[in-house]
Amino acid sequence: MLLTAGNYTAAGMTIDGVEIVRLTDEAHGMQVSIAIRLGNIAYEVSVKGNNIVNFPSSSVGEWAKKPRMVGIPLLAPWANRIDRGHFFANGRKYILNDELAGFHRDRNNYPIHGILMLSDKWELVGLSAGEDSASVTSRLEYWKYPEMMAQFPFAHTIEITHRLKDGVLEVETALLNHAAERMPVAIGFHPNFRVYDAPRPEWQIAIGARKHAMRTDEILPTGEVKPLALPVPYTLDKDVFLDDAFVDLIRDSQGRATFSLLGKQQKVSVHFGPKYPVGLVYATGRSSSVAIEPMAALTNAFNFEHEGGYSELQWVEPGGEWRESFWIAPSGF
Repeated sequence: MLLTAGNYTAAGMTIDGVEIVRLTDEAHGMQVSIAIRLGNIAYEVSVKGNNIVNFPSSSVGEWAKKPRMVGIPLLAPWANRIDRGHFFANGRKYILNDELAGFHRDRNNYPIHGILMLSDKWELVGLSAGEDSASVTSRLEYWKYPEMMAQFPFAHTIEITHRLKDGVLEVETALLNHAAERMPVAIGFHPNFRVYDAPRPEWQIAIGARKHAMRTDEILPTGEVKPLALPVPYTLDKDVFLDDAFVDLIRDSQGRATFSLLGKQQKVSVHFGPKYPVGLVYATGRSSSVAIEPMAALTNAFNFEHEGGYSELQWVEPGGEWRESFWIAPSGF
């Protein structure tokens, strides 16, 4: 399928046996490619031939043979870590099952990044190109799959729209709660970015937050929050190790907060909508990309909230919807 209007194109195609959708903004030299059945991941966000998201594979076919986290993956039903093999919601304890597919643990044996990162259960439900934008909407009907419900027993549907407009990629997520009780929201995204006009040790990050959430060596929040002490911008040289959450985000008149990765002239800015109250940054001196992660909650939010250490966990009431966007805005390319 090929749809074209003005400067925008939305095309469905198969590359190396992989179903993808490609959105194009000719006026700004941008191309976005999303692998629908490989986690609905946008693995390419190309600006004038430069892919600003991390994609180390030589082709989409090679990636499909050895899937791993690339591009802009969704982390759901929880992002980052849970501090034990179970979690609490609405006062009840739910046990996680290591024997079911999609379940992962980190080097400290903590459950990490949910169960949907590379899910093949996504369906394409909408494709459009108009005079002002091109977009694709995909849906995952979580409630249909017993192995998923066994891990997080809240019947819901996820819809994600990738929308390319005026040289900016919007990623809009909707969670529709079909359950008979409220559903906790602790999703996030883990996009990894790069710039090309400066050596890696000279990259900088501008963190649009007032406070730094303290963490343990096992990357779990302690509950302590301190004023941001890092300079803005902060140089990500070879000695840097960040796997840190930032809160009390600095909002503009539209309620959006901004974190930016900076080269000499090139910049990738990530604008967080109001329902993303946490920005997580992952960067090491050895990494060839930098993660700027919009998060709906702090790490370990389910258990942290149950223990009384976290009061900002969001919920979707029965029959209700949670909807929010973040925007990726490259410049200087």
